[in-house]
Amino acid sequence: MILGAVLAGGRSSRFGSDKALAELDGHSLLALAVDALSGWCEHVVVTGRETAPAPTLPDWPRADMGPLGGLAAAMRHAQDEGYDHVLSCSVDAAFLPDDLLERLGPAPACLAAQPVIGIWPTSATGVLEALLHSEDRHSMRRFADLAGARLVEAGIAIPNVNTPDDLAALARKG
Repeated sequence: MILGAVLAGGRSSRFGSDKALAELDGHSLLALAVDALSGWCEHVVVTGRETAPAPTLPDWPRADMGPLGGLAAAMRHAQDEGYDHVLSCSVDAAFLPDDLLERLGPAPACLAAQPVIGIWPTSATGVLEALLHSEDRHSMRRFADLAGARLVEAGIAIPNVNTPDDLAALARKG
């Protein structure tokens, strides 16, 4: 069983407002990301937010831990609920390749250009928790290294929306 996790706890400082609520073609980036994961996962959660179009989890062990805090919350929840894996993505990952799971399998694996998009076995939860409690670099790339994840090419360019201009450019392409 796979739990989908949209990591949505960022401050959106480069975007200038709540990026998760920014709209593309009449849908929030958050809703698009939830929809993108729902096709591959039994359930989807959103981390780092109090309200979302899916059940929410607070980042673990606390807010402001970056994407790892959201992933840790999802991994702990997945482990408690009997899921085998967590498929993670960022809140602006509305357009993922149709063959994402095939590209990522077997876990652990993540996209080389965007390691926040990955498949993680719940057995790696302890590795993630140890990283978050350490003085080591708290980055998705570092967790991927520690978890033994393969770095995979996406096969398509996946938009990374950090500014309103990025969103406008994505809307023009659509």
